[in-house]
Amino acid sequence: MKTVWMYAGQGSQRAGMGKDIYEAFPEYRQVIDSLALSFPLKEMMHEGELSELSKTCYTQPCMAAFGAGVTAVLRANGAAPDGALGLSLGEYGALYAAGVMDADTYVRLVEFRGQAMERAALEQKRQGNLCSMSALLGLPEEEAVAVCRESAGAGFVVPVNFNCPGQCVICGEEAGVLEAEGRAKARGAKRCIRLNVGGPFHTKYMAAAGEELAAYLEQVSFQAPKLPVALNATGRLYCHREEDTGLSDLKGWLVKQIQSSVYFEQGLRCFLEQGADTFVEIGPGNALTGFVKKTAKAMGKPITAVTLDRAEDIQRFLTQKG
Repeated sequence: MKTVWMYAGQGSQRAGMGKDIYEAFPEYRQVIDSLALSFPLKEMMHEGELSELSKTCYTQPCMAAFGAGVTAVLRANGAAPDGALGLSLGEYGALYAAGVMDADTYVRLVEFRGQAMERAALEQKRQGNLCSMSALLGLPEEEAVAVCRESAGAGFVVPVNFNCPGQCVICGEEAGVLEAEGRAKARGAKRCIRLNVGGPFHTKYMAAAGEELAAYLEQVSFQAPKLPVALNATGRLYCHREEDTGLSDLKGWLVKQIQSSVYFEQGLRCFLEQGADTFVEIGPGNALTGFVKKTAKAMGKPITAVTLDRAEDIQRFLTQKG
């Protein structure tokens, strides 16, 4: 059996996230209490209004803190993965699980990333670049790529997330997205769902955030990963070069990820092809569980998928593991 831990991305946050886990597990409590950020973390996670929690500058560090805390609980109880991956900001959780950085570095890095992305998004709005994001359901990957290419005349639009078979998220200027949605439906898409996001993430409009992140990463020390991590920007498993003691290649991929497509499905396929059969989603939320089930089904691979969203989920998982 090969187990992969999966870390959720932005959009899975919810009001009160982690409060029951904080009360139930001392390891989780220790992680949350040890983090000193630019805002009251615990209060935002446990008591904050969803509208405030959903601001990118708060969402990302709160999601990272949740991931670090649950990971601490799992490790304290003898659980360990054979590989890891995450969706967008969740990729940082996967790198944390692989031993690339400690909890404090992980959450502070993600806090900076969220702030940089929010600044870039606000600047685009100031310049009048109003962008939209839409999930195309029931359309093959190559078709989603094609409708974006064909819609470029109406306005900038690109695929930004390849989540699972039949689900691709596109983002760009409103006119381009609208044109792409129409073409997608004409090609057989079942639905096009507009997503409420904080900006044109994973597009060229995040270039300024990428520059900020690159400068910040120069001050951060990474360790070589102790287990395989599927990278969003490549859709492949990351292999550290022994001569690259600064892990500059990994940092480069993180900078690229913030402004280019996320190949989450391709990362899942890499693990499935190597025999992974148990996938544990470290939430909040259960979106990744749905993605891995659909991908495994398309590949004819039997799997077990578990979602760890609340304290009772973690307790059940640890009991069954024992």
